[in-house]
Amino acid sequence: MRSIQAPLALWLQTEGTAGGGAYLYAVLGISVLGIIVAVALARSIIRHDVSHRAGTPQMLKIANAIKEGAEAFMRRQNRTILVLALALAVIIFIAYSLSAAGVPLALRMTLSFALGAVCSTLAGFSGMWVSIRTNIRVASAARSSMSSALRLALRGGAVTGFSVVGLSLLGVALLFLGFGGLDNPTVVPSQIVAFGFGASFVALFAQLGGGIYTKAADVGADLVGKVEAGIPEDDHRNPAVIADLVGDNVGDCAGRGADLFESTAAENIGAIILATALYPAFGIKGILFPLVTGALGLLASIAGVFAVKGSEEGDPMQALNRGFYVTVALATAGFGAAVYLLLDGNWNYFFAGLLGIATSFLFVFITQYYTETKYRPVQDIAKACLTGAATTIISGFAVGLECVAAPVIVIVIAILGSYYLGAHAGIANVSPHSAGLFGTAIATMGMLSTAGYILAMDTFGPITDNAGGIVEMSHNEATAESDLVRARTDRLDAVGNTTKALTKGYAVGSAALAAFLLFSAYIDQVKKLLHLPAETVFPIDLGQVPVFAGALLGAMLVFLFSSFAIKAVGNSAQTIIEEVRRQFKADPGIMAGTSDPDYGACVDIVTRSALKEMIVPGMLAVASPVVVGVVFRQFHAGTTAVAAFLMVGTIAGVLMAMLMNNSGGAWDNAKKFIEMGHYGGKGSEAHKAAVVGDTVGDPFKDTAGPSLHVLIKLLSTITLVAAPLFL
Repeated sequence: MRSIQAPLALWLQTEGTAGGGAYLYAVLGISVLGIIVAVALARSIIRHDVSHRAGTPQMLKIANAIKEGAEAFMRRQNRTILVLALALAVIIFIAYSLSAAGVPLALRMTLSFALGAVCSTLAGFSGMWVSIRTNIRVASAARSSMSSALRLALRGGAVTGFSVVGLSLLGVALLFLGFGGLDNPTVVPSQIVAFGFGASFVALFAQLGGGIYTKAADVGADLVGKVEAGIPEDDHRNPAVIADLVGDNVGDCAGRGADLFESTAAENIGAIILATALYPAFGIKGILFPLVTGALGLLASIAGVFAVKGSEEGDPMQALNRGFYVTVALATAGFGAAVYLLLDGNWNYFFAGLLGIATSFLFVFITQYYTETKYRPVQDIAKACLTGAATTIISGFAVGLECVAAPVIVIVIAILGSYYLGAHAGIANVSPHSAGLFGTAIATMGMLSTAGYILAMDTFGPITDNAGGIVEMSHNEATAESDLVRARTDRLDAVGNTTKALTKGYAVGSAALAAFLLFSAYIDQVKKLLHLPAETVFPIDLGQVPVFAGALLGAMLVFLFSSFAIKAVGNSAQTIIEEVRRQFKADPGIMAGTSDPDYGACVDIVTRSALKEMIVPGMLAVASPVVVGVVFRQFHAGTTAVAAFLMVGTIAGVLMAMLMNNSGGAWDNAKKFIEMGHYGGKGSEAHKAAVVGDTVGDPFKDTAGPSLHVLIKLLSTITLVAAPLFL
């Protein structure tokens, strides 16, 4: 054993290029392992119950309709996104070719952008591809046991989590290796920033398009089905219900997958850029530290997923929480090992990472408090439903405004604490400011170290939602067995609603920390372009007219973007409402249950509408920072105006995303609280008011809010790529 350990220790501890190569190849190996595990899970799920046990003929018919609708939408959306990405890649190549950097850097930037776009597309689509095949199998598994259905749903979600983190790490590591990062570790990080931009670009349109689709279908199904026709949710007579179930996949699976792919990719790139300032102290090991901790977090997530075991009588949420605790414990241990090996055991940085992990815990708890039925905010909204829709909306919006306070305090403590720990880490030959900024980067790494498991929990939500819809729409005769199956899927669906809400809190928290990290990386990049020393303070004086104007434009963009996103849902929902009303009027047999509605017409209508509506807000977000930088360059304030635009846009975006996510989730669960039997239960006047509140909150929590997570990171990555244009 000693003969094996000695060479291994020497291999890992070797200084310089060789040591860096060992760690980099380890990251590549772990990222490939994560993808292999995702593929293995997907194969095992597809093989599960391929016989007649996979469900009744009616269940299979519904599942196939969901699958075909989701795949058709994703094919059309991805074609649209990739055409836009190709045009942008050409612009990036031409812009860099005409700059002082010349064709070599133009090729690297274009390749990085293209790889980021392709990996982000692949990560989102692969997870959704498995999810739309897992739903029927979860519905079938619920016929035998709760624990089997729980494990299957989580492992289906894990395919998304492992694919996203694995592809993110693999893409950044391959570019670093391919561009010669082992030989020029301080130069190459700035050459791969376009990978994060490519990921952000795809993520924005994926989240926007998927969010518009899912909420337009949901609003249309609810307003005509529940409110006007008085039929239950997921009733097979509702022509929009298949489109609604498709939307769960294209929004929550593909959209959220692209969102967190972007977070992990942008965080890794921003962190290694900041780590170049610490090269005199840690060498290449400090630059590779973000990738190593991400890889160890992926291993921890894999272990966490396989640790989940449910039971028939136990709470499914407790089983998922146990897996999360295993993931956190292993990720923390991995963080400590990485600090010991790569940062010479500087434990200040380990504690900075712990701050990030604690931040993720607190964000999950705060989101839970404001969105779960057992706490005051949701119960206050439910009580307001007794006096009508107006007071329901007033109460929910007030909760949204209130809920931003606690998360902001947590973010402030995390940033100040991690900066203080880094600045006082006692690193020789490195300024305290640079060391402090790296501390904030490590806090962000800590928060994202559990991203694989968090994404598995998030995708668990739409899988179980679809499974419940399939069981409900099968409209089997009421028997003791069918009632038991529906009770199981309802329990899993309720847990899925919670995990989706918690993931939104996690996503906006990680977006806030990642955006600050990327803002710091932008300032660092500008100083390098201006040949300023790393310790130089870069002034952003809001008292200067161009800088203040840039800041004002940044805040304005958040509000205008949100308006476009919410209006897009409204426009698309109107087309669905008109179609559902038309079908009910044209064929009375639909409501009588003697004829089937035309589900495909609704799917096609909302697909075309969502793809059309996503273009304007998406291009607005991409073009705004570049236009601000180029225009304000004429006032000799291009870099500082963009910095102010980015800073204030990030602050406004984080606050607005929290407001929308939590108010929307609170309205949704206030409706569910009443449906449990409180304040008159289903069909009461309070329930009708709650449905209106839920409908108002739908585009908040599933379209505009999640899209703002992507927006604030997109602004950062595009300014990193376009920084030379602002000088």
